[in-house]
Amino acid sequence: MNGVGFIGAIIIGIFAGWLAEKIMKRDHGLLTNLVVGLVGALLGAFIVSMLGISYGGWIASLVVSTLGAVLLLWLFGLVKRR
Repeated sequence: MNGVGFIGAIIIGIFAGWLAEKIMKRDHGLLTNLVVGLVGALLGAFIVSMLGISYGGWIASLVVSTLGAVLLLWLFGLVKRR
């Protein structure tokens, strides 16, 4: 997350995890939302950088983090079904 700082990254992580939880129709707690959001942010940032897209700021970080968190929950759902 470019240019948002440590506290901003935590806030974006919690919100991205919560959004991903609602999009994927799951039910988690605050700590799980934080973990999913932060890991999703890393996953989203990795994918976006591999595509050569640059981003910065709160809104772009939230979008990338949410997309990464949704992808993470989707992948976790695939593994959990087996």
